[in-house]
Amino acid sequence: MAILNFIINEIFGQGAIFLALVAMIGLILQKKSASEVVRGTIMTAIGFFVLNTGTGLITGNSIDGIITTFNTLMPQQAAPPATVDIGGQYGTQIGIVMLIAFAVNLVVARFTKWKSVFLTGHMLYWFPYVFIAAGVDAGLTGGKLIGLAAVFTALYMIVAPNLMRPLVKEVTGKDDFTIGHPTTTLSVIGGFVAGLVGDKSKSCEDFNLPKSLGFLREVSITGSITIAIVYIILYFVIGASGLAPADVLGYSGSFFSYWFTHSVYFGVGVVIMLQGVRMLIAEIVPAFKGIAEKVVPGAIPALDCPVIFGYGPNSLIIGFIVAVITSTITILLTRGMFPTVVIPLIFTCFFENGCAAIIANAKGGVRGTIIACALNGVIMVLLVGFGAYFFNNTIQPWMLVYGGQDFSLFGILEGLVAKLIR
Repeated sequence: MAILNFIINEIFGQGAIFLALVAMIGLILQKKSASEVVRGTIMTAIGFFVLNTGTGLITGNSIDGIITTFNTLMPQQAAPPATVDIGGQYGTQIGIVMLIAFAVNLVVARFTKWKSVFLTGHMLYWFPYVFIAAGVDAGLTGGKLIGLAAVFTALYMIVAPNLMRPLVKEVTGKDDFTIGHPTTTLSVIGGFVAGLVGDKSKSCEDFNLPKSLGFLREVSITGSITIAIVYIILYFVIGASGLAPADVLGYSGSFFSYWFTHSVYFGVGVVIMLQGVRMLIAEIVPAFKGIAEKVVPGAIPALDCPVIFGYGPNSLIIGFIVAVITSTITILLTRGMFPTVVIPLIFTCFFENGCAAIIANAKGGVRGTIIACALNGVIMVLLVGFGAYFFNNTIQPWMLVYGGQDFSLFGILEGLVAKLIR
């Protein structure tokens, strides 16, 4: 059991260690020199940590005040505290599901035409976490709980990256990686809708801005300006509600300092994240070829969604802004409709919908991107709202922050099956 826990917690549970180990094995299989193996292994880990640092700045230091504001202004239906600690009480079951699903993924990639290998380290943990939670909420225990969660996790790790593969190829023009991330639902819908209503000859990336607005081509600057505008709006909304912005947002100095710092942190996070993406792709893709050639012929890695962000920075920001607007409107219109209040899904709007926006642009240009992301903004709110019926006793507070895409949709599907076999 100690060895199993070590593998679960210290290898699969640590994205940097897991990807560094994959890179090391791939380089060794290619018979690279010791120097190249050491360099590739360590640089892969560094790239992962750089990417994670940027993501942390975006999701923590930048947008925390937005979520706090909505929790304060709409508290009457706030999510109940979780009655079951899924991570604490079901850690072993999550680990077992993780290992079974990854093993199945390797076997399928080895012997079928479904050639992706799921390598997004933290998602290897979070999908079993969600599926175990859905099973527990439905009343499953023991072998049924582990078995159903393992089936859904394995299916997701196999099917989702292969659905994303042609979409990623459409964006990058290459077929050396795919996406292993809960963006699949929004990306597939976004690509399909954009292809129907858009014109891909008119790309978001081809905007001819006046020289005086040339700075808007930098996604970090555009993102910072967007967050700055959101905070200004919230400042006046809080004041109009009879509350003190300093109390709600939690700052002790001036609003100007808080506003400027949080806005720029978003841009800093984007810069660091994209640098981490470039480093990670530069190391893991060539290293993975060793595994593809020797162990799983023809396999490609399924990676975190930010690896595609550099291919469509304009699309990313446009999709983010559109989804924030439509999702917020949907939250207000559906208030009281669900067993919990839905807070702004900023993470989902930026990460999962950001990937969907880049794919939508490749399929349908500017018009396709705007329409697809507007629809995604509505869909993500409905998924979180209806998902509350399947997670309210377990991880609903967590889903309010990180749901609204594959976590919610596939969790709902598994919850329905769990209720049938309970």
